[in-house]
Amino acid sequence: MLLNRKKNHPGDRKTVKSAGIGSCLLIILAFSARPANADGQAPCVHPRHMCRVSDSTLLARSMIECPAFFYDKDTVVLKFLGDVMLHQAQIDNARIGDGLFDFSDCFSDMEDDLANADIAVANMEFTLAGKPYTGYPAFSAPDSYAEYMAQCGIDVFLTANNHILDKGERGLSRTLSVYRHLEDKYGIRMTGSAENADAAFSNYPLFVTVKGMKIAFVNFTYGTNISPGVLYPGTNYTDREQIVGALRRAEALGADFIIVLPHWGEEYSTTHSESQEDLACLLAENGADLIAGAHPHVVQDVGWIECGSEDGACRKIPVIYSLGNAISNMSAPNTQIGLLLTVRLVRNAFGDVECMEPEFDFIWSSLPGRLKESHSAAKVKDLLGHPEKWMMRYEYDKMVSTYYRIKDLTGIDD
Repeated sequence: MLLNRKKNHPGDRKTVKSAGIGSCLLIILAFSARPANADGQAPCVHPRHMCRVSDSTLLARSMIECPAFFYDKDTVVLKFLGDVMLHQAQIDNARIGDGLFDFSDCFSDMEDDLANADIAVANMEFTLAGKPYTGYPAFSAPDSYAEYMAQCGIDVFLTANNHILDKGERGLSRTLSVYRHLEDKYGIRMTGSAENADAAFSNYPLFVTVKGMKIAFVNFTYGTNISPGVLYPGTNYTDREQIVGALRRAEALGADFIIVLPHWGEEYSTTHSESQEDLACLLAENGADLIAGAHPHVVQDVGWIECGSEDGACRKIPVIYSLGNAISNMSAPNTQIGLLLTVRLVRNAFGDVECMEPEFDFIWSSLPGRLKESHSAAKVKDLLGHPEKWMMRYEYDKMVSTYYRIKDLTGIDD
């Protein structure tokens, strides 16, 4: 399925659904009139409506059966990881000397997936505040951990999360300084936090242009565990006025596709909350084309929002409420499984950028002595049916049962 990028404006009518994206059917939908709210805007609504489908959309759909190579030159592939953690046990396990660490096994089974993407994105849920290196509750990771992620192929580092101020303003300043160094060395980009007003304006939204497609990233967090004492260095919070401002700047500056990456939701809940859905509606009606969240440390259900305008144009905005953990030392129920999200953007014959239906790979975050001697993440499908690869059969069985349970709870199909 191709999800067409059509500009919409506040006041467009919406429909929110919570069915699994992977199993949804192709449906032609239309909108009927809805009562306006107090500010004159039509509200987000839940019933299913019907909407006309433009000729260009029909053509795009008819092209779905074309060979994959038809799109190669005009397709941008994006990969998204959820929470990249570094608990104390991870630090201790990776230590090979005084101030030296070996993280090479962490994503060794997924490096090709990350490196081969045009853009790979990860939520970096820690500071780079320097020694002493600490895990929960106040994270400070070695600089080499972030550098390892860059070497794995991560292109965009998300820094708006509740732990980014764990070591105060000085810790945040040093964190941003390290990312600037990695930007110079590897060409990575960061968003979500900034050293000053100029830096905030330049990366909120953050623009990345690949194969002629201008993609905007908007990253913010519900809050931080340590309250900020100054405006800068600072991080982006869930301030609706500021978020809408960032989305409108993305539109005004010619973004072909706008991706919103909120740090939100209730920890350990596999179902999204009403507040998440409400905010997703606001994001969609102000131009978001894809929403992929983090923070709950478990995978949450997925859905989509349908937006249309008075001219009958209609588009569907995928909402992935939580990607879960990418890697961590957590072992509580459902915290060892996460998602690797793949998004393919295609420029069609009319010059419009369209999003093919999102693809999911479940990944498993294994603890030391179970799959490998170190913490490591791998795609579940690469491990299913291979208990002989494991040092500890118990964790293989746990992975299998968790995988099927989460698929059942969330409706996500990989």
